[in-house]
Order: sequence, then C-alpha cells, then structure tokens
Amino acid sequence: MTSAYLYAAARTPFGRFGGALAEVRPDDLAATALQGVLGKTPGLDPAEIGDVVWGCANQAGEDNRNVGRMAVLLAGLPVSVPATTVNRLCGSSLDAAMIASRTIETGDADVVVAGGVESMTRAPWVLPKPSKAFPAGNVTAVSTTLGWRLINDNMPAEWTISLGEANEMLGDKFGISRVRQDAFAAQSHNLADAAWSAGFYDSLVVPVAGLARDEGIRPGSSAEKLAALKPSFRPTGTITAGNASPLNDGASALVLGSAAAADRIGRAPIARIAGRGVSAVEPPMFGYAPVEAADRALARAGITWADVAAVELNEAFAVQSLACVDAWGIDPAVVNAKGGAIAIGHPLGASGGRILGTLAARLIESGDRWGVATICIGVGQALAVVLENVS
Repeated sequence: MTSAYLYAAARTPFGRFGGALAEVRPDDLAATALQGVLGKTPGLDPAEIGDVVWGCANQAGEDNRNVGRMAVLLAGLPVSVPATTVNRLCGSSLDAAMIASRTIETGDADVVVAGGVESMTRAPWVLPKPSKAFPAGNVTAVSTTLGWRLINDNMPAEWTISLGEANEMLGDKFGISRVRQDAFAAQSHNLADAAWSAGFYDSLVVPVAGLARDEGIRPGSSAEKLAALKPSFRPTGTITAGNASPLNDGASALVLGSAAAADRIGRAPIARIAGRGVSAVEPPMFGYAPVEAADRALARAGITWADVAAVELNEAFAVQSLACVDAWGIDPAVVNAKGGAIAIGHPLGASGGRILGTLAARLIESGDRWGVATICIGVGQALAVVLENVS
C-alpha cells in the first residue's frame, strides 16, 4: 500500500450564528472552500481528481442531496469529478479526510479532495411527516441547528440529554472547575487573536462575503471577564456561553494524494497521514472520547505522546478539552497554540478539516515532526489523525 499525503488546506473564515455569513448558502460556502484549496494547487488539472469526499452534519436544508457534489458543480469543476457526502456529526470533515487517505492508500485514486461545510444559521426547522393525512393535533417544528431531534422513544433517556448537561456531568466526574474552564476559554481567544495578528492564518483562509477573519474572536478576553457570565445549563453549573464553542457557519477543504501525484498536483506534500483512530463511548461522555481515539492513532503511527509536538483538539467545551489533556498527561502548551474552536468557531461539518489544516501549518512553522488532530463527536464518538511533517 502507498502512503497518503496532505498537499494543501484552505477554509473560509468562520462566521457567527446570524452573522456575516448568514446570507451565504452552505453549498456556496463549500464551493468557496473547494475553489480556495484548488487555488493552492494551480498545476492540478481538476479532471485528475479521483473523488471528492465532503462532510456535513445537518443535511436537512440547502445542504441536502449530497452537498459535496453540489459544491463540485458550483465550483465549476468538470462534471466528471465525482463526490460523496459523509456524516459523522462534528467529525464529518475529519472523517472525510480519513476516507480520502484510505482511498489513496489502497490505490483507488491518486488525488482526492476532502472537506466539509456547515451553516448553522441556515439550518432549517423540520416538521415530522404524519403517517396519515391531516392530523388533528398540533405539530411542532424542530430546529436542526444542533443536538438531538425527533428522538426515538426507544432511546434511553439518559443518552439524549443536552450536550451541555452531558459536559456538566463530565466536569463533575473529573472535578474540573469553572475557574479552569474560563482560563482555558480566555486563552483560546487570545491565542487565536495573536495568530491572526501574526499572519499565521493568512495563507489558510479564503475570504467570503466580505469576511476575511474569524468573526467570533474576542481579543483581550480574560478569565475574570468570563467569570461574570451565567451558567447555561444548570443554575449552579460551570458551563457558560463563554467557555463553550459557539454556533457558526463555515467550510474547509483539503487536497490529499499519493507521493506519485506530486508532479500532477504541482507541489510537494506537506504532511503524511501517519495514523488514524476512531473510538466510541456512552453518548453523554462524548467529550472524553478523543482520549482513546488519539491513543489508537498514535499506536498505528508507531509513536507515543512523547514524540508529539503539536495537538489540535477541537474545543467543543473547555471542560471536555481539559479532561482530554489531563488524561493524556501532555504539556498544555502544545494544544491549540493558535487558538481553538471556543474562539474560532465550530461549524460542525467543517471543523475537522480546519484542525487538520491548522496542524499541518503549525508543524511547518515549527519544523517539528509529529502532530495529532482529534475531535469529539456527539452521540459518543471521536476521531483522530496523526500527521508527520514532510515539508
């Protein structure tokens, strides 16, 4: 089997819920990210793309009916370029990259584009379809923006609690204080602001709809300011709007290929997909699932945490991020050194592509060899990828 390499990464800025990208359809966001990443490989004939694997968590509105294929068509790629859309909720675009890497390793394609999109602003309300016409009772429109919807009565009630309550339970289990969570969240904002100010994201982000920078970053954040916010899920809880990821809109894209594809792509690879991991736990403990997923990816790469110089851990909540970092026993300074999802945003289907592209860029900047990208996933799952810097 051949190895799979990452050649290029790009994403849109991540917009706030109801913010600058609210008028942009998700399929147009996806097309923008696709065009952006292909702009980094101008030597690549788009007709040479063997497949496009796209992630999206919602798929209930304008992102329905295989939004990956819609992005290919809207981006002006040849109609001969195929595409599929995958859904592993928050991990969808990282899953897409993992599928793309396997496709390359098995020789089914030499070049595959992966990515993902989410417009949480434009996620529709849905009505359950009645089994018989003209029901006499009321019908409730259900928001598809986030979380459980149209729950099966056979699902245990303890599994279908809110994401916030699940992470309050996680905080209780591991004794993670509000003070630590607020400090972690403030650092996310300040690191993201510093990275933008230093130009780190300039080459990774493709402006769209007049937005050129992630919209939710709050420069000058402090734990003291965040401490004034009220708990969101329990009257005396620890999770607030300030120490959890927000609702966002955005898209990300990646070009992956074999070593032999470098000439056709027109540039050298920047990282090798060295290991992959997937794990699952009981649904309420989903925030802790990256612990096992990352450990499995490291084992498959043949390395240990002692070898890892950079970690991109998607910050769904500060509490779950801290729980994972504590469990790994790693230096917190190597985690999300350019800010994380609490500041940058978490448009579900796009976040995996963002963290993988950011990880590769961090390894290039530092010259270090090994990094891990990992993400927790609602309903009790997680994914992880180990990158080896080959730039």
